Amino acid sequence: MDIKDMARPLDGAGVSAFLRSLPAKPLLLGLGEARHFVGELGELRNEIFRHLVEHEGYRSFAIESDCLMGLVVDDYIATGAGTLDDVMERGFSHNFGASPANRELVRWMRAYNEEHDEKLRFFGFDGPLEYWAHSPRQALTGLYALLDGPLSWTRETLDTLLGPDDRWANEAAAMDPSQSIGQSAEAQRLRLIADDLVALLDTQAPRLSAQDRERAALYGRTATGLLRYHYWMADASPARWPRLSALRDAMMAANLRAVAEQGPALVFGHNIHLQRNKSLMPFGDQLMEWWGGGAITGTHLGDGYAFLASALGTVGDDTPPSDTVEGVLSTLPWDHSLVDARRLAEAVTEPVLRVSHDFRYFPLDPAQLGMIDGVVFLKQVVRLD
Repeated sequence: MDIKDMARPLDGAGVSAFLRSLPAKPLLLGLGEARHFVGELGELRNEIFRHLVEHEGYRSFAIESDCLMGLVVDDYIATGAGTLDDVMERGFSHNFGASPANRELVRWMRAYNEEHDEKLRFFGFDGPLEYWAHSPRQALTGLYALLDGPLSWTRETLDTLLGPDDRWANEAAAMDPSQSIGQSAEAQRLRLIADDLVALLDTQAPRLSAQDRERAALYGRTATGLLRYHYWMADASPARWPRLSALRDAMMAANLRAVAEQGPALVFGHNIHLQRNKSLMPFGDQLMEWWGGGAITGTHLGDGYAFLASALGTVGDDTPPSDTVEGVLSTLPWDHSLVDARRLAEAVTEPVLRVSHDFRYFPLDPAQLGMIDGVVFLKQVVRLD
């Protein structure tokens, strides 16, 4: 079978044809990154999103960035409040605000909203996490402020239990559990308070506006998720890092399900977080295994979730061997291709896994092609940050 028979140029018509090939139009269309900070992929993503908005009824964009910081971007594209420079600085985590493609995306979404009644939404779907974790203050106090009294705790009680934020956002705790306060008496009490506040939110839902319910639910799941994460940061057992990885992706999945409630969205994040198969990552002398946000989300949404994995051909000066999936796809005549992953899995015989010289690039695992809906292939990339 000719490889061209299962691929097409990656353009608007190709994206629409791909959507029509699925059992149902997905509420969430995941576009995975094989590597963060690939300039060409960011630009291609923007083109795909514009087509989805203008021709397929998509109205939201979600990115693997801090869900609370994302509120800054969502407010900007809705109201124009602030400056684009400030929004890129305060609205993204992981240094994603420095990406020219992300800046252009935010600019375009704001311009679109100025001209259309049906507004676009922007979401971060990661927790307030790096390898370490932020203070739960913003989420806890934000939820507290939206609830109606009398409450069992005062704001002063929360502030006392939280203490200085730098006790929580201690980067040394990432590798040294003894540096974490996640299992302190104060943190344990805050976990109980957060649980009670989330339960109280359910009892008060009828009095809240739709916008406040959405915001309170975000604060609630972020507060409980962060406190859970901090608890395991203080754990010294071998289960620590696999559990932290799983908790992070569970937070991602909860945020993605909330995004889906707002209507069709394009989701952009690393392949390892959006794929349906189990995530694997070497870590020291361990091979960590956990279910990623896409796998969890797909379990809940079924056909409402679809996943496009990206793959890269020549990365800088590293050309893929011909017997790898990337090597096979490099024979396609187009610079950017959209490939039917399941047909590719049937057609490619005994491909080997590419070995990358760039630790940030995760090659496409040929054994997992059957769990991918499509492959977005870029024949060559050079803009790597």
